Amino acid sequence: MRGDAPRRSGDSDYPDDRYSATRAGDDYRDDRYPDDERYGRRETGSHQPLRAQWDPTSREPGRPRAPRPERQVRKQSKLGKFVSVYGWRAYAIPILLVVTVLVAVDAIRGGGSSPESETGDGPGLGALSTATDGTDVIGVPPQADGNFAATIPSGALPDGGPFTAQGAGTWHVIPGGTGQAGQGTEQVFTYTVEVEDGVDTSGFGGDEAFGRMVDQTLANPKSWTKDQRFAVRRIDSGEPSFRVSLTSQMTVRQACGYDIELEVSCYNPSINRVVLNEPRWVRGAISFQGDIGSYRQYQINHEVGHAIGYQDHQPCESDGGLAPVMMQQTFGTSNNDIAKLDPEGVVPMDGKTCRFNPWPHPRG
Repeated sequence: MRGDAPRRSGDSDYPDDRYSATRAGDDYRDDRYPDDERYGRRETGSHQPLRAQWDPTSREPGRPRAPRPERQVRKQSKLGKFVSVYGWRAYAIPILLVVTVLVAVDAIRGGGSSPESETGDGPGLGALSTATDGTDVIGVPPQADGNFAATIPSGALPDGGPFTAQGAGTWHVIPGGTGQAGQGTEQVFTYTVEVEDGVDTSGFGGDEAFGRMVDQTLANPKSWTKDQRFAVRRIDSGEPSFRVSLTSQMTVRQACGYDIELEVSCYNPSINRVVLNEPRWVRGAISFQGDIGSYRQYQINHEVGHAIGYQDHQPCESDGGLAPVMMQQTFGTSNNDIAKLDPEGVVPMDGKTCRFNPWPHPRG
């Protein structure tokens, strides 16, 4: 054991207490360690601890600040701001505006040709006309060559219940009346409901059931009174505007003609009758493809349409769309079938086929 004096607290590892002087802040350099090998660096100045600057971006006193680079920023236009705010909507809005204008222009140009263009809720009805000498039967195709029954199977009478082949040729009025249906700004049509004597109506509910079907069909908002110009009212006395008459097979042929050997209905102004074919009322039509109730509504609306002035038949307008009520749906809902009846008529042989429709204004 060495005989050195015991070490006291505060003694320095450096001789002559030089370390204490260094801690006291003296600028001291030990020549024995010229590069301060203990700490891996050369002491050059004060031994005060390093301090981080509060603002690392601040410049040292007396040192000029480097100029900031000028940015070339282009001012955004109003259109650019609009696009940046609304994104894809900025392109959609003007497109929708253009489409809306085009639709409005098309509606204005197409307006006024018929009540359909006024209501805009279904297939076209054709031109309204009351010009007639009172003798021509309305609603029957031209005679042409007369060979239609064999070439248009869709016009054949389907199988079904019994009907009256020959009635008496006279009609009786079913008692009853109704209030006015529709506004009738131009015309209020009165009508009677009649059944030919000898026709048995018990198979479809009797005379009263037939009368109710006519009334409910003509008063329906999808029927003719949707057009504000027209109104209807049923009466059972006096002279009506027209008579809705259920008629036997052979009497129909006398009233409507049988140049085409198909069961038809018609409007005959010479006897002021909407002649409804009883065999069709009982059995309907192959081409119609609807239930018998819908066919009866079609039968009423189509022939009453002739009575109020829609004399011309209409073609299928849109392939797969609803057939116009003034199309001869009893014979077919395809233009090709109807064109065979009247090759020189208004229906083109263009292949369009419609779906059955019993109403003038099917969207009510």
